[in-house]
Amino acid sequence: MEALKNKILAEGQAIGTEIVKVDSFLNHQIDAEFMYEIGKEFKTRFDGKELTKILTIEASGIAIAVCTSSFFGYLPVVFAKKAVPNTLVDGLYSSPVKSFTKDETYQIAIAKNFLSSDDKILIIDDLLAYGDAALALCDLAEQAGAHILGVGAVIEKEFQGGGNRVRAKGYTVESLAIIEKIENGKIIFKD
Repeated sequence: MEALKNKILAEGQAIGTEIVKVDSFLNHQIDAEFMYEIGKEFKTRFDGKELTKILTIEASGIAIAVCTSSFFGYLPVVFAKKAVPNTLVDGLYSSPVKSFTKDETYQIAIAKNFLSSDDKILIIDDLLAYGDAALALCDLAEQAGAHILGVGAVIEKEFQGGGNRVRAKGYTVESLAIIEKIENGKIIFKD
């Protein structure tokens, strides 16, 4: 998605050789109009899939998933929580995920009544780096017996291998911008 690449170059920042800071429009402050363009692009990439729900993780994935949902007829958006609230009393699916940016592992969880074997899921997230969050979301869907019809990432950092890990599990992955590497403070996209 050319507009996304341009936005990353204009507003993003490379930190070292591994971090792409896009908090001005994606995961700290949200450019709402641009999020709808991202949702529209996911609709194009996953068009024809008979989805029943969109699955994401709090907090950065929620805005993207909601905007994407609007192009699929306002499907329900289910998001995994990073901390289990005391209101989750009717059973839950949970899976560990390591956060690259926070350098900690936590359990993500979804109430069992929000996912079932009847669901056809599209997983959406902001960044695909090492693949831990995407694979944990896949695990939650698998625990419910749901069918995963695809994984969408706004930005994939190819050099960290997560996209390949998710693809190796047999899932279709669509990334709107793929960063091949960060070199001398410059973000280099895959052709």
